[in-house]
Amino acid sequence: MPVLTRLIPSPLVVDIRPGALDDVGCVLADERISHSGRLAVAVSGGSGARLRERIAPTLPGATWYEVGGGTLDDAVRLAGEMKAGHYDAVVGLGGGKIIDCAKFAAARLGLPLVAVPTNLAHDGLCSPVATLDNDAGRGSYGVPNPIAVVIDLDVIREAPARFVRAGIGDAVSNVSAVADWELAHRVKGEKIDGLAAAIARQAGEAVLRHPGGVGDTGFLQVLAEALVLSGIAMSVSGDSRPCSGACHEINHAFDLLYPRRAAAHGEQCGLAAAFAMYLRGAHEESAHMAGVLRRHGLPVLPDEIGFTTEEFVRVVAYAPETRPGRYTILEHLDLKTEQIKDVYADYVKAIGS
Repeated sequence: MPVLTRLIPSPLVVDIRPGALDDVGCVLADERISHSGRLAVAVSGGSGARLRERIAPTLPGATWYEVGGGTLDDAVRLAGEMKAGHYDAVVGLGGGKIIDCAKFAAARLGLPLVAVPTNLAHDGLCSPVATLDNDAGRGSYGVPNPIAVVIDLDVIREAPARFVRAGIGDAVSNVSAVADWELAHRVKGEKIDGLAAAIARQAGEAVLRHPGGVGDTGFLQVLAEALVLSGIAMSVSGDSRPCSGACHEINHAFDLLYPRRAAAHGEQCGLAAAFAMYLRGAHEESAHMAGVLRRHGLPVLPDEIGFTTEEFVRVVAYAPETRPGRYTILEHLDLKTEQIKDVYADYVKAIGS
């Protein structure tokens, strides 16, 4: 009998625990990621810079680069500055924008990327995608997934609570995204990767079912693991399909139609996921998801993030245009404006205020 297996792209190191930041140098040396200690460390002017003083003594061979923002120009500039050095790896220390810039720069230089997030705002911390602002708005760029992910739960606890809550919305939206993928498989015959779907769904369910909150170390551990697993699910499938369905189409529509007013990525994705579950007739699941989001202080209605019903209807109508070729419950139902208004009114009644 032949033994059939496949390789799963995943980080060599995943270290999630209180105090993990203090051991970054040792972890990279022990795992032969950077035995020489020659690292290029990208940091923000905010959370990353504040941590530099703390960990710089443990990384004596590192060169530090401050990144101004999360644009494509910032990432290209960062790669250019790092090019002259001879580094073993790039370390992204900071929020999502800094890690995405570091991902892009590392890929451009052919170096492995070590992600050290300072918050849990979304699943980009371990995904094979760098999301960067450009002249056309915002673009997604394929990159290798990080070779290591180090998440210090003590650092996460110090992050603004809103950023951690946003990660909850992004994680639980996996449940809706996988349902969309399965719908596309049934209706359109789209190939589905069962392993990627299982990883993404279980990551979302773990956060959805956990009784704790953002102040609990146990809950933060589960949330961090879920976001890492979401990134691995995308690596397994080769695209964002396991974690991006109607929920993310609606999120992108918010960003494109109202770029100056858009809320956090995870806030919009969580809200959109609860609505998408209602659209597909999973009313109990939708109500449960909305209840969990509310318990964590996340929005479930557009007026809670500053949008009117009319604006939300416009967002939902426009959403399918953000991902041409992707089949979700939105494309399946193909609702017109008045129909969206009616079903949204029913959704509001169903989940309560």
